[in-house]
Amino acid sequence: MEFESASPAIVKSIKQRELLNCWLRLYARQDRLPKLGDYQPERIADEADDLVYYTVHGAGEIPRFTIDSDGTRMSSAYGTTGKGRYLDEYLGAKLEPIVMPIYYECVRRRLPVYTISKVSDLYGRKVDYERLLMPFSDGAGVNRILASLKTISDEGGFEIRNLMRGNDVLPVPVLRSVIDRDLFHKLPGRIAPGDTIEFA
Repeated sequence: MEFESASPAIVKSIKQRELLNCWLRLYARQDRLPKLGDYQPERIADEADDLVYYTVHGAGEIPRFTIDSDGTRMSSAYGTTGKGRYLDEYLGAKLEPIVMPIYYECVRRRLPVYTISKVSDLYGRKVDYERLLMPFSDGAGVNRILASLKTISDEGGFEIRNLMRGNDVLPVPVLRSVIDRDLFHKLPGRIAPGDTIEFA
């Protein structure tokens, strides 16, 4: 499935949009990838269960990613914690070809990537798995990625345990996008630095 060009408006979750807006403000202010240490959204602690941090090794065609955090809800969805492991090994042979290209694209394009996949829980209930990847750099290429991972079902409740590995049906990608348009965000009601102010 190809990656489509998108603006930040493609992100459905309000919480993910807030995280992305904070990234966009840093990106627009510095005109380059932000440092992870500068990224401090409001109420980020409230999102901790849905966030996973990665260290990126190598900037070549196939970089590797070490999982730096537990991301408790996602650990439950995958059935085990991944902290300290390489992402490709953690995913395993079935999920690796579906998931890894999303991370490679984030590093290659040096831009946020947003995807939605359809999965089914242990009882067959349909779940949308929404993934937002945001790249960070200390100066030479992408060296960190922050992933916000959301699971939502139109059917209401669902079983998150082993959601990604609980049956033989693989996740079905329905959207793969690179956020490469409208890469700015202004807080409402505020004047951005550099704006021209005219007095009549």
